[in-house]
Amino acid sequence: MTLVLGGIRSGKSQYAEQIAAGFGKKILYVATAEVWPGAGSMEYRVRKHQERRPKSWLTLECPRHVASAVGESGLLDQVDGVILECVTLLSSNTLYAQKDPTDYEPFQEALIEEIEALKKLIRQSPVPWVLVSSETGMGISQSDAETRHYCDGLGIANQLLAKSADEVYFMVAGLPLTVKKG
Repeated sequence: MTLVLGGIRSGKSQYAEQIAAGFGKKILYVATAEVWPGAGSMEYRVRKHQERRPKSWLTLECPRHVASAVGESGLLDQVDGVILECVTLLSSNTLYAQKDPTDYEPFQEALIEEIEALKKLIRQSPVPWVLVSSETGMGISQSDAETRHYCDGLGIANQLLAKSADEVYFMVAGLPLTVKKG
């Protein structure tokens, strides 16, 4: 597993796509974004990601419960590798699936459960994976509970994934910095 971290517009998605392209021609692109009409810049970003992907890549849209969706899809035996885009939105989708997004404990438990299931699937997977996630831990702590809980949860998810990853890269201005090399 390779984890690519970075800030907004740091080049993490394109770098992860380069890594995935090195796995072979047939890649499973697991997309966690949910786009609603009128989402503006999110619609634009999703469209740009779609246009950039080779036609030979398969797409599985999965905003939550990624491990079960990918495992049940039967696609792992048909591809050369997997890219998960992205843990950031998976975390946000998990937060907003909670009854109360300002209640930290249920969110943290649900997110850790999601990440642990994903790590287990990746360990059992016959193909390599590259995961994309944002780094939110380099700024000041947010004053509102909802944003603070989200940033805390994503930070924990990134730590769990980085610990299990073979390689970790941190993107700065489109340049990858090696954090962990297997």
